[in-house]
Amino acid sequence: MRVENAKPKKSKRRGMRRGIYILPNLLTSGSLFCGFYSIIATFNGKYLYAAVAILAAIFFDGIDGKIARLTRSTSRFGVEFDSLSDLVAFGVAPGLFIFSWALWPYGRLGWLAAFLYVACGALRLARFNVQVNTVESQYFRGLPIPAAASLIATAFLFFNRLGESGETKHLFILPMIYVLAFLMVSNIRYHSFKNLELLKRKRFSTLVAMILAIVVIVAEPEIMLFVFASFYLMLGPMNAILMWYKKKGISLGRKKTESVLR
Repeated sequence: MRVENAKPKKSKRRGMRRGIYILPNLLTSGSLFCGFYSIIATFNGKYLYAAVAILAAIFFDGIDGKIARLTRSTSRFGVEFDSLSDLVAFGVAPGLFIFSWALWPYGRLGWLAAFLYVACGALRLARFNVQVNTVESQYFRGLPIPAAASLIATAFLFFNRLGESGETKHLFILPMIYVLAFLMVSNIRYHSFKNLELLKRKRFSTLVAMILAIVVIVAEPEIMLFVFASFYLMLGPMNAILMWYKKKGISLGRKKTESVLR
């Protein structure tokens, strides 16, 4: 009797191991839904809804990883599902959106630029999955695809707020897409903010800075969201230039000391 009772317990444990975590994957599904809705809104010419849906997908994508780490419910299935969702929400959806909104006057050059963005986003996600256990968790290698998608969505909000819909928009967006595609597949490091623990004690100045940032964004959300997204985009190349100057300064200092010793 004891042997017979032990068998179902074993199979039950195996079944539990084969299961998936509901909450993080449900949030990932929310990100995927927002990306799909953005595509539908783009087809219908509702660009404001499409841009807001991309930003909503970024919100869901940001909290699903946090929830998974807090509840210790990370899994290989979740990583793969998150990558597929990211490709739709931050690759295909922004690519179709930016072509329909700003790149269609360029014809073949326009849709090739949109395709280049999607392809580089897919390569960025594939490289991240391969190197997820070998790179620093504090930094991303290359511009994260959600950050690239956020710049596309906020660019629409920015131009829509300024009432600019002419040649200036088309001349600005095309080079921006090529820059985003290059930065996603580059080796430039971007801060991941994964170590930003909001539940732990922080300095009082941190709270003040966060409150000021919220006030600034709420005052002019269309402009300030684009400013913050652009600042994060430039942060990687700026840090790379600073690191290069530091290394150059250290090497020059070593050469000077060696010449003095000689």
